[in-house]
Amino acid sequence: MSHTPRPSFGIMTAPMQVGYQDILRVWREADTVPEIEHAWLFDHLMPIGGDPAGPAFEGWTLLSALAAHTRRLRLGVMVTSNRFRPPAMLAKIAATVDAVSGGRLDFGIGAGSRPGHPLARREYEAHGLPFHDSAHAVGSLAEACTVIRRLWTEDEPFDFRGTYLQLTGAFCNPKPVQRPGPPVLIGGRSSATLRVVVEHADVWNIPGGDIADAVSRGALLDRYCEEIGRDPASITRSIHLPVSYEQPGATRDSIGEALDAGFPHIVLGLPSPYPADVVRWAADELIGPSA
Repeated sequence: MSHTPRPSFGIMTAPMQVGYQDILRVWREADTVPEIEHAWLFDHLMPIGGDPAGPAFEGWTLLSALAAHTRRLRLGVMVTSNRFRPPAMLAKIAATVDAVSGGRLDFGIGAGSRPGHPLARREYEAHGLPFHDSAHAVGSLAEACTVIRRLWTEDEPFDFRGTYLQLTGAFCNPKPVQRPGPPVLIGGRSSATLRVVVEHADVWNIPGGDIADAVSRGALLDRYCEEIGRDPASITRSIHLPVSYEQPGATRDSIGEALDAGFPHIVLGLPSPYPADVVRWAADELIGPSA
């Protein structure tokens, strides 16, 4: 019988249509609630829900501020779009946040938004960023993971000549506080992304909603692990579940289904506006009955 990892619960506060002080209040509260072990932001440069002209904070800048205001929570971006920042720059940003947090960063990364998502697509045109096809996105993600890990671990400058990425004299100092670097979480569900997960990730995250789909993608991940000789149990399964304040029972049911399906790393998406003491409420109403 396979060993099932202990469940761990976190929160996600999407940094759009909300103010900095509101997110800060929730994260400070979460830092005091032991049932909540991790907290996450997303990585969009413009809102992908609600008023398209509403506020949206840049994820890594906000994460660094929240890292400075918390002491216990593990924290990260779920997940960084590899399309937004050059990977060597991202390695430096992550090392900085790991230092600010005292070694609490979980490094989340993914290929970036689907080309067919119009609200996400507009971010690229608005910021002068190229929007390549999915094959380019996944191929460059694999190279990014390779380069970022090398920057975190290698003491001498190196050159890298990849299909998508070319670096000369690449070097990262300071290194992350965590050695050999923060845990790597890769988010996504496509077959091509799952192959990158198998090669590079400690944690795999999938958006929740359809547990049957998550299970089928997990079975594919197992198969890819076996193809390269990796123990599938060495990859923690993570799922993002939207929270309903009005119907906590439905959210509890989703948590139970996810845990039964072998997804012990649960990220609870808290919609804004955030009620008072929302994290304590989540721990009591959602986690207490299910954990």
